[in-house]
Amino acid sequence: MNARLNPLSNPASAKALKHVIAASTALADSTLPNATKELVRLRASQINGCAGCVDMHTKEAAHAGETSVRLHLVAAWREATVFTDAERAALELAEQGTRIADAAGGVTDEAWANAAKHYDEDQLTALVWDIAIINAFNRLNVITQQPAGDYQPGRHG
Repeated sequence: MNARLNPLSNPASAKALKHVIAASTALADSTLPNATKELVRLRASQINGCAGCVDMHTKEAAHAGETSVRLHLVAAWREATVFTDAERAALELAEQGTRIADAAGGVTDEAWANAAKHYDEDQLTALVWDIAIINAFNRLNVITQQPAGDYQPGRHG
């Protein structure tokens, strides 16, 4: 597959992308566990069909020590026994936040309350922003048909 557009080759696109990356970087110091961040990014990317982000976040998570069993079961997290209650709450929030068009109410009060049981306000803030940002990256990559498969862990810092 050839990309329709290289988001880094157009000056306006590169400038916008720089700001989205900066927003993501601003969350790096959050106490939200890195494993949770990668699981959430991976799940949203699976839902959105973003091959580039599935490639990236699977490899980044594995490089950081995530097990192949957990990575393979992210798509079926509800039935899998390998995730903590906190991770399950984050995955539910990520799914509902990604599929807001599929449900008239968006994110349910129950999903929010469950996440709030496991994460403090700073972690919830990071989680919400992480979900929003990965969805932005997913949409950019899907619209421009970015190819996947050659990502190397650490490529983007």
